[in-house]
Amino acid sequence: MSKFLIDRYSSLDPYVPGEQPQDRRYIKLNTNESPYPPSPKAVAAIDEDAVRGLRLYSDPECRVVSEAIAEYYGVKRSEVIVGNGSDEILAFIYAAFCDGKHKLASPSISYGFYPVFGALVGVENYVIPLKNDYSLDVEAFVNCPDNVIFANPNAQTGIAITLEDVERIVSASSDRLVVVDEAYVDFGAESAVELTRKYANLIVVQTFSKSRSLAGARLGFAIANEALIADLKAVKFSFNPYNVNRLTEKLGAEAIRDKEWFNVNRRKIIVTREYVRAALKELGFEVLPSVANFLLARSDEIGGEALYLALKARGVLVRHFSDPALKDFVRITVGSGYEMEILIKEIKNIITGA
Repeated sequence: MSKFLIDRYSSLDPYVPGEQPQDRRYIKLNTNESPYPPSPKAVAAIDEDAVRGLRLYSDPECRVVSEAIAEYYGVKRSEVIVGNGSDEILAFIYAAFCDGKHKLASPSISYGFYPVFGALVGVENYVIPLKNDYSLDVEAFVNCPDNVIFANPNAQTGIAITLEDVERIVSASSDRLVVVDEAYVDFGAESAVELTRKYANLIVVQTFSKSRSLAGARLGFAIANEALIADLKAVKFSFNPYNVNRLTEKLGAEAIRDKEWFNVNRRKIIVTREYVRAALKELGFEVLPSVANFLLARSDEIGGEALYLALKARGVLVRHFSDPALKDFVRITVGSGYEMEILIKEIKNIITGA
């Protein structure tokens, strides 16, 4: 680091994204991307006129995609904020609502960006342990006096809590903020968007990266009551008013309108996930009950890091975490049926020494 870096960031431990290696062609099952392309209607929206329009700044209010999101979820456009991926929305939340007096508690095992955002804004990284079965400790979140954030389904385990349990957490105190990160909600969990009509202390965050196949476009959003969204927009307009580019806005609007493409692809991912879960269990793996587009699995036959390295050597990338609570596991993104057949074959070969 340079001598100019301020003390506040000298001990910053940045978020480490999944590998994006360029040394060879891999079956890439490590970053929870969709195996399927975006909606053809979204792709068709990027014509020559759209590209020529890049000479102009994008709409700071992101009206086109915000209206499409609002229509899809049955809310008002003023209850929607759009960002450069859901990560940016989360950063706005930390900047707007967290400081030395306002902590934001999160699960001990969850999305790795939460403590990073906390460090950036100078907030203590306050975590609530998961239960022994890796599920969220709902009672602990109900009784937590601080603002809370959690992913549902959880970002590393894929385990979800019910909408009733989400409401218990939200309704426990109107004097604290509850942020529900629903990056993976479309693969089998219940969205809490409907609760934003009832509770003024709830923010629901979603992304176009997973179920709508737009990870590379960088588009996310939050839904909440108008006052909370106004707070977040104040932060946005103080940081980067043109945060969503013109092409991404067109892609996002058409992607969320194309319900048929969305439903077909997410159903395929769910079916493939259950096939892989069963295949891994037949091989003796413990597989957590994920309802996301990934599975967290471990085996008594081989350690998590060893399996990750062996698969990588065979051209298959999965994710391994050094966190002691996760070190025995690998996280496997649900890819196409063809990709998962190769994964299972290679795991069999590794375990049997073939």
